[in-house]
Amino acid sequence: GRAVQGSGAISAAITALLADLTKEENRTQAMAMIGMSIGLTFAFSLAAGPTLYKTLTMPGIFILIGILSLAALIGVWKIVPQPSLSRFHSDAEANPTKLRDVLRDRQLLRLNYGIFALHAAQMAMFTVMPLILLKTGGLDANHHWQVYLPIMVGAFILMIPAIIYGEKKARLKQVFVSAVALMFVTQAGMALTLNSFWDIVILLGGYFIAFNILEATLPSLISKIAPAAAKGTAIGVYNATQSFGTFLGGALGGYLYKHHGNSAVFAACGLLMLIWLLVAATMQPPPAVKTQMFHIGDNWQGDVRELSRKLGALRGVKEAVVIAEEGVAYLKVLQSDWDEAGVLRLIQETN
Repeated sequence: GRAVQGSGAISAAITALLADLTKEENRTQAMAMIGMSIGLTFAFSLAAGPTLYKTLTMPGIFILIGILSLAALIGVWKIVPQPSLSRFHSDAEANPTKLRDVLRDRQLLRLNYGIFALHAAQMAMFTVMPLILLKTGGLDANHHWQVYLPIMVGAFILMIPAIIYGEKKARLKQVFVSAVALMFVTQAGMALTLNSFWDIVILLGGYFIAFNILEATLPSLISKIAPAAAKGTAIGVYNATQSFGTFLGGALGGYLYKHHGNSAVFAACGLLMLIWLLVAATMQPPPAVKTQMFHIGDNWQGDVRELSRKLGALRGVKEAVVIAEEGVAYLKVLQSDWDEAGVLRLIQETN
């Protein structure tokens, strides 16, 4: 059953379809909206899951999943338009020729370990968290939403200023490392205070604040650090690592709980976070850049290297890659001061 479920993983297909259906300048926002919908779905599932279980029972939940999947299938078939042209997009899809470079990039490896550890710890701790809430607070599964919902809403609100501060003040590494440290503290704290309901609730609040910050900043860091022509490949490796962490975390959590108890689960999660903290603390501060894409024309026949060189020499442009096959130029530029008019002028001159 799990193998069949896994064969339905569609993240890569969704990304490719989205890339075909959106303009270059809107693609990042569209991908962010998909990521936000996934996060909201997770939050909703935590709050509504126990009530659905009580109402529908476990077989009913799987039937509901099947119905929703069928509705999604019909929606894609009848509502989502067919792309007029399907082609490869380096910013959203994996390129096998770039895979070796991505896997050898130590900065990207740090981030890939981070998303692996984050989701491994998440799955492991929520294997035992429902049992802890029942034991320490007397809350059965039908009332767990009373804990999860206010904590997640509050954590989401508190996350926003941290993200804005990190991006606007170019202190994203400091915010990132602080969130990893908070994650370690919450996991270690849970391993030591399993008999106190309110301590667990407070630590859960810290956990979700850190989780939301890390879940939001990791893709941003990937985008800033990955080479312009290999961004899609870097995201693909990142997503695969996240899925592996989810799988391993669930298996590890169940094994440790069965053989060693709750404390062992949180101790293992704390170890994952401690390693991540050491890895994150030694990472280079990410450049204060953003990725911009410019359409150069589907039939552009100019000199790729020459245009890339000229674009890279403009004020505020840190990296420029022209890919004639895709008809676009990918640029990494300073967030506040770069010569956009010069970029447009050079592209116009080559056409």
